[in-house]
Amino acid sequence: MPDLGKYAAEILTAYGASAILLGGIVWASVARAARLRRRLDELEGRGRG
Repeated sequence: MPDLGKYAAEILTAYGASAILLGGIVWASVARAARLRRRLDELEGRGRG
């Protein structure tokens, strides 16, 4: 781990917050894609029958 000096706590907090926010964005994107895929499958199923 590199020497972060006297700002180590602030830097690590910023890294942690960034990782949590990016993880949330990825999770929301994957969840939305799955929801839209299910909806599209429902609509396509109704159109054929």
